[in-house]
Amino acid sequence: MRFLIVCEGTKTEPYYFESLVQGSMSDVREVDIQGVGMGTVALIKETKAIKHDLERKNSMHFDRVWVVFDKDDFKDFNQAIAMAEGLGYGSAWSNEAFELWYCLHFAYLNTAIKRSAYITMIENTLKLKTGNNNFKYTKGNPDNYRLLQQYGNEDMAKLHAASLRRLFIGTNYASHNPCTMVGKLVDELQHPERFL
Repeated sequence: MRFLIVCEGTKTEPYYFESLVQGSMSDVREVDIQGVGMGTVALIKETKAIKHDLERKNSMHFDRVWVVFDKDDFKDFNQAIAMAEGLGYGSAWSNEAFELWYCLHFAYLNTAIKRSAYITMIENTLKLKTGNNNFKYTKGNPDNYRLLQQYGNEDMAKLHAASLRRLFIGTNYASHNPCTMVGKLVDELQHPERFL
């Protein structure tokens, strides 16, 4: 099974998914992960172009395409999700930020908070769990995945994310806060046979 994952972020998200695929017992045979540094509708359009170019250049076809992005301050968040769905792409979106997924490895969080509060929560939890009072969370640190695996609980994060998704109805995804779809992509990468 071939996956294409295109991320809004250029480091944090690509590093996370590269580590996940590399370290998992997944049957995923090929994954092309690209960080493009743009948001929402522009990301979906760029994903379509990347997919077309890679498939043409390599004479192959991606079985699954996923886009990974945050709500941020973009006004076209809902439109981007609808556009991705219309193209048959999965959307691993997070509202407010990707770091919500990290926080869910440690605790259930169903209150909307600022992205800076996610960072504080991650730092405080890892200071406690690692015994390193000087721990600082760094976006784009390739070691973040390992820290989550060592000190967090991914299965719990998936359950927490699913619980958050059940809190919201309708397609005004910009109002679904906090919420993340990252667990769906993680599950699909780890168990692609379930989605064939």
